[in-house]
Amino acid sequence: MQNALRLAALDRAARRAGLAPGLTLADARARVPDLAVLDHDPAADAAFLEEVADDCDRWTPLVALDMPDGVPDGLMLDITGCAHLFGGEAALRARLLAHLQRHGLGALAVIAGTPDAARALARSGKGGVVPPGGEASAVAGLPVARLGVGAEIVTGLSRAGLKTIGDLAARPGTPLAARFGMELLTRLARTLGREDVRLVPRRPLPECIAERRFAEPIARTSDIEATLALLVDDLALMLEARGEGGRAFEAGFFRTDGAVRRLRIETARPLRDGAALARLWRERIEALADPLDPGFGFDLVRLGVLRAEPLTPAQVSLDGRAVEEEEVAALIDRLSVRLGRERVLRFLQRDTHDPDRASVLVPAGGAPAPSATPPDVLARPLTLFDPPQPVEALAEVPDGPPLRFRWRRVVHEVARAEGPERLAPEWWRQPAAAPTRDYYRVENREGRRFWLFRAGLYGREAAGPAGQPRWFLHGLFP
Repeated sequence: MQNALRLAALDRAARRAGLAPGLTLADARARVPDLAVLDHDPAADAAFLEEVADDCDRWTPLVALDMPDGVPDGLMLDITGCAHLFGGEAALRARLLAHLQRHGLGALAVIAGTPDAARALARSGKGGVVPPGGEASAVAGLPVARLGVGAEIVTGLSRAGLKTIGDLAARPGTPLAARFGMELLTRLARTLGREDVRLVPRRPLPECIAERRFAEPIARTSDIEATLALLVDDLALMLEARGEGGRAFEAGFFRTDGAVRRLRIETARPLRDGAALARLWRERIEALADPLDPGFGFDLVRLGVLRAEPLTPAQVSLDGRAVEEEEVAALIDRLSVRLGRERVLRFLQRDTHDPDRASVLVPAGGAPAPSATPPDVLARPLTLFDPPQPVEALAEVPDGPPLRFRWRRVVHEVARAEGPERLAPEWWRQPAAAPTRDYYRVENREGRRFWLFRAGLYGREAAGPAGQPRWFLHGLFP
């Protein structure tokens, strides 16, 4: 019986026939011979629920997956402050259910003061709107299993004669906590509406939002761009009132068939200029490899600021550098939108003495990370070899600077040498066997300058085949 095929989910017709989840397939077919079955695909179910959750963003940005057993099988929407936009809680619930029904989805919705109360009522097949403060009476007749506690606790409560949530609520909490743990009291308080818990939304909440809803869906590109321009102006006013500028923006396009398409742009500096933002969005749409398919049209377009930073009015300097910086930042924004954020890069200096990690390429439009400027910016060359190239060097003493070296079959006579600059490996990043490096800045008789290092200390660290430390050319000075 442990390996028997069992029913995982049922439609309404199967439930009316008396079938239930967990029933073996053999027993189910004995009751309904012409039963149609499909293999259970939890991954596909979870992906479909994610799509439904995306569509539910049209009602509130606070949408979370309901995962009481670690498997998503429902949605939680925090409609605090949103219900009045749809005519009240009852009207919002009716519109939500009608919207899902138009797409062939049957759902049961409960509006309550806490997520636990709504979950308990919905899983008991009871829909509707619970009036404020009425959670305790609404859930009193539900079985204690609806609290979401373990099977052992439910069995223990049943043996003690506590079969409903109302029975449990009438008992003092101290003996219950001593026998079943504090988790039971916490679940009970949340289900009765005495303690609230905030939802963890699937997506980060925007700093501010502007949206347009349409009684007649829009599908033309010109209408979409005009809508975005209006939303940009709305956001610009919000950001100006807050003294901020946006660094990351996201546009959401909600189709009438429930599909949602999202586009995102990031800027190199805080921005709230409506004309500049509208131009960036226009280029973002034009550069899409997968065109923005409106289907039967978009009935909701939303624009949000995902990240904002303080923005003070720029003061134009006498040398015009401020204007140049603005123009460069605008160019970076346009290139990032058209080519992709990961294709427009800049060098960022790292706080490290290791020349192999001294700089890193990061998106040019990203937030600048803190960096440290070395005390002598001319001490190291701009051109580095990765990896360093081996050379044959001859020194007057084993731990002294080179007198001559051979690189690419050419012998260079050293006229001047400066060093050494001793760099130990970063032991927290590199293996302990990495040798110490002694760097020298050398100049040959033709005036060409090189940056060489000796890998390993003479007589103390790993040496080359001949028992001597090896030499490498790491960079060239201009």
